[in-house]
Formats: sequence, C-alpha cells, structure tokens
Amino acid sequence: MATRRQAKKPAASAEELKRHYREMLLIRRFEEKAGQLYGMGLIGGFCHLYIGQEAVVVGLEACAEEGDKRITAYRDHGHMLACGMDPKGVMAELTGREGGFSKGKGGSMHMFSREKHFYGGHGIVGANVPIGAGLAFSDRYKGNDRVTFTYFGDGAANQGQVAETYNMAELWKLPVIFVIENNQYAMGTSVQRATKSPDFWERGAAYGIPGESVDGMDVLAVKAAGEKAVKHARAGKGPYILEVMTYRYRGHSMSDPAKYRTREEVQKMREERDAIEHVRKLLLDAGAKEDDLKAIDKEIKEIVNEAADFARESPEPDPSELWTDVYTDVTPQTA
Repeated sequence: MATRRQAKKPAASAEELKRHYREMLLIRRFEEKAGQLYGMGLIGGFCHLYIGQEAVVVGLEACAEEGDKRITAYRDHGHMLACGMDPKGVMAELTGREGGFSKGKGGSMHMFSREKHFYGGHGIVGANVPIGAGLAFSDRYKGNDRVTFTYFGDGAANQGQVAETYNMAELWKLPVIFVIENNQYAMGTSVQRATKSPDFWERGAAYGIPGESVDGMDVLAVKAAGEKAVKHARAGKGPYILEVMTYRYRGHSMSDPAKYRTREEVQKMREERDAIEHVRKLLLDAGAKEDDLKAIDKEIKEIVNEAADFARESPEPDPSELWTDVYTDVTPQTA
C-alpha cells in the first residue's frame, strides 16, 4: 500500500556532498550555456532546460548500479549528464551536429546511449512511461536484478497510458521505479488548476504499488527515498512510485515566457530552496573552503565551454544521413 512516510535522510560524507555538488553544478552550468546558444540561434527547435531540478536526477543516479536503465521525456539534458554521457556529445546534438549522440538528427529531445543505458529523450507526453515498463520487463524476463528509472512530469501523470502501465507493472512485478518530477506547472498550468487529486504518488494504491512524496530540492532526501525504492524493485517486489517535488526556474521551454507565475515566486524559490546552494552550505558547514568550491565551479565552466566549442566546430551531418537509422540491421538482444 502507499505510504506518505518519507525515507530518513542519511548522513553524507564531505566527499559525497562534493560529488553531488559537482554533478548538480555541471547540469546547471551546461543548461545555462545551452540557453545562451539557443539565444544565439545555434540551437533550433525545442529546448527544455532542467535548471532548478538538478537534485532529482543526481540523487537518484547515486542509487543506480551498472546495468540499470533510465528513460525520460523531453527535459532530458540533466539525465544524460547525470548518467555519465559526455557533455560534448550532448551539446553537439543540441546544435544538430555530426558529433552528437544521435549524429545531429535527434536534437534536444531525442538522444540515446546504449553504453550508459539511457533510452531517451521522448517528445510525446507520457509515451516513455510504457516503454520504461518494457525495459523493466526485459530484465524481469532475463532474471537479473537490474532496475529501470522511468521519469515523467506532473502533466504526464494524468495520461491514461500511465494508469495502464501501473496496472501491468504491478501485475507482472516489474522492477521499475516511476519517478514523477512534479515541478508544479507541467507545460504552463499549475497542478492546482489541472488536477483534482494532486498527490500523484497516491494513485499507485489502486494497483497496490507503494510510493511516497519526497523533497526534490534536497539531493540527500532524494537519494534516501531512491535507495528505498531501488531496494524494493531489485528484490523482485515490483514497481515503486516516487513523486519528487521540485521546481523549474525557467519556462517550460525556451519559447515560454512563463507568465502563469510571478517573478517573485521564482526568486523566492531560488533564494530559499535552491538545491545546489543547499549542498554548498552543507559543505561550508563541514569545513570546506570557499576557494575549493570556486575551483570546482571554474573546472565545470571549462568543461562546459569545451563542450560548446566542440559543438560549434563539429560539422553538420552529411545529407546521406537522411537515409540511415531508418531500419535496423542489428540482431535482437538475447538473454
């Protein structure tokens, strides 16, 4: 049955805090640079930034093991970086260049990495959820102990295919963790205006799926809840739902002026609840030096600038690429 009790927050070492700080800062600086490149006309099409939500994927990736899978919707750059995909390849894909993870043909919403078990990046709201259950079904069929992290937002939580997937996942005890990244505004409509029952995690009770709500602006709280969910799924007990309460600082996409909320609201969240600043304070309280944190920021900016330079210098795809990757010639994976 569903339970509201949140997992106890673990004590974290200075080294662990520094790792979380670095990983979240990489996502933040990368997305800021992506926003700049979009404004310069170097990134076309849709571009959904993850600024503000960094603690969600960093906390959950800290619970993952080699071979675990992940799949998400279109606000996906942070998930790619958190699972270890090269920032150069991600940025090159954003700019539609040959050096990108999809050879410049996927753009912001459609990147994949077999090496890192990252299965997208999907543009259709909610459509990645049954695919995530399918990935988990593969592992259940093979009898291993891998789990799949299936991310989607509060807007997608109202999709009918999500309910259907919950039913099948519990029926077959699939090792899938459904992660609802509730940033409170979906594509531009607040949860209060769009949803009669806003506690999305509670919907699992209808299918016997346990779950909980967790503070998504606290990376340690996310990690603690993630460890509980992973333990449940890896033990063969079936799916688990995590509703991670987070907040995006930017609009739904780069073309969204976000007039459905006030600047004061966004500024208040930045000043009082920012996930990166929270870890920064924990590090300073634990004895870290300000200069050490500045050095990390400098290192991250260099990585991001190198990624941007690589994206600019990488050539555009050859026109012949229009005919590749249409049909597969790869033998299906076996157990």
